[in-house]
Amino acid sequence: MWRYTHVMKGARIGTRCMVGQGCFVGDGVRIGNGCRIQNHVSLYDGVELDAEVFVGPSAVFTNVARPRAAHPRRLSYASTRVGRGATIGANATIVCGVKIGAHAFVGAGAVVTHDIPDHALVLGAPARIKGWICACGETVARNRSRPKTPTCPKCGQGPSI
Repeated sequence: MWRYTHVMKGARIGTRCMVGQGCFVGDGVRIGNGCRIQNHVSLYDGVELDAEVFVGPSAVFTNVARPRAAHPRRLSYASTRVGRGATIGANATIVCGVKIGAHAFVGAGAVVTHDIPDHALVLGAPARIKGWICACGETVARNRSRPKTPTCPKCGQGPSI
């Protein structure tokens, strides 16, 4: 834990995690083992990160679909789940209620408004699939359709997509 980070009483943080400075971790947040949360990330109630998730600096997670100051929505928080080994790029916005698949890669500044499948590489606002990525982080295919026989050029494994 770096300085100026606030962790609420009911949060659960796994082992071997790093949480950067200026972060907020809400009461109902669950962070799996080995996660890296960079500076100035707010994880509000309803966010769940599986093991080994990377969240880039200043990424934003929301927890209410239609917030209003005059009408509190604490009882209607939508859950957001990020799968094992996924990466959320710097300044990305994750709208509540979505599931981001295992080893998916959300590019910097992307706005995620719908579920993202395992191993998908998504970019833009709104985020759209631009390719597929291996668990090691290497791009496997630079197209929207799933490759028939994906093989990673770096590790030789390829994702199970």
